[in-house]
Amino acid sequence: MRTNGGAAGIDAMSVAAFPAFWRAHGAQVLAKLEAGTYRPSPVRRTMIPKKTGGERPLGIPTVLDRVIQQALAQELGGVFEGEFSESSYAYRPGRGAHDALRAVRAAAAEGLTEAVDCDLKSFFDHVDHDLLMARVAEKVRDKPVLRLIGRFLRAGVVLPDGRRERTPRGVPQGGPLSPLLANIMLTPLDRELEKRGRRFARYADDFLVLVSDRREAERAMGEVVAFVEGELKLTVNAAKSRVDRLARCVFLGCRIERKQIRWSEAAVEEFRGKVRRLTSRTWSVSMERRLGSLGRYVSGWFGYYCISRTWGEVVELDKWMRRRVRQCYWKQWKRGPTRRRMLLRLGADPATVHLASRSRKGCWRLSTNSLVQAALTNEWLGKQGVPDLPALWVAYHYPPPPKPEPEAPRTTAEG
Repeated sequence: MRTNGGAAGIDAMSVAAFPAFWRAHGAQVLAKLEAGTYRPSPVRRTMIPKKTGGERPLGIPTVLDRVIQQALAQELGGVFEGEFSESSYAYRPGRGAHDALRAVRAAAAEGLTEAVDCDLKSFFDHVDHDLLMARVAEKVRDKPVLRLIGRFLRAGVVLPDGRRERTPRGVPQGGPLSPLLANIMLTPLDRELEKRGRRFARYADDFLVLVSDRREAERAMGEVVAFVEGELKLTVNAAKSRVDRLARCVFLGCRIERKQIRWSEAAVEEFRGKVRRLTSRTWSVSMERRLGSLGRYVSGWFGYYCISRTWGEVVELDKWMRRRVRQCYWKQWKRGPTRRRMLLRLGADPATVHLASRSRKGCWRLSTNSLVQAALTNEWLGKQGVPDLPALWVAYHYPPPPKPEPEAPRTTAEG
């Protein structure tokens, strides 16, 4: 939580304040947990925007409840890990979204290019507590632990206006225990698909079923809908679920086209939109702060999307991003004399520098001026903190071979 900068719950206690609280009250909390009388606090409801529009409800437990949930998740994760499917990739040690995408790419390479793209309607808000607790109880026999998990599920929420609501169903997104409970709830679906011989990849409630022809895909869709709505008591979102060519489906922000992983249009637009805001000429901050924010965002975004094999798009985005940064510098320098002085300092030709410094063209147009580009080189921008997308892409896809370990010196025994 310290690493993630976790927000406070309804008690307004920060992560930084928790150690002092624990020193004063930890013994009482442990006693309640051991006696089975501990009762979690309601979660604080906040809404976060979805990439596809609308808002998603997020439940923020108190710091104390998050610590207890994390302890439960760490213990129970080992109990349930062996029960999970090989085709489940979310919230598991040694697995992630990239593994799920590679699994889909491998299936496409084998000719499974028709997909069932299934969306579960508000999955985390509609989980049936009785069904979920029955799944948990199959592996967990400790009744106080089961009661504690049930209390977390039924703790309720406090809305932004202060009103409290009960939570008769659902798993609140935002707590450390929720991802594990989601995997437990959806494992029966994984097993059903495996029993029917289906190839699929699931990341939390986002999954694709892959088959070789359209008729088989229609049949698989019917199987999924019947099981999800009949056995799991969840709802398939008919408006967002479909049978289609795999190349037309977006999975975890990517498309699988011609057996290659590529960025989706929405992912690229998300990147461009955020970079536009960070390099806006109307954002009056220092270049150091601007480039620091840009570097952190690009590092996070590209750390995920670097799996794409589209080299041309990487180069194009990199050129566009550097042009945005150059316009910021040109805007910051403002007046002609300042622009002349800065260009000369960066090595511009004194005989021609006036062609740029005295130009009345706008910042965006001047960002592609040959004199400006020759002064604000890629190498110089890199030293200022502008990320190098092609270098990051190459480092991910073509890492240098490990250096051989030096051989230990040989010794000879005397005869």
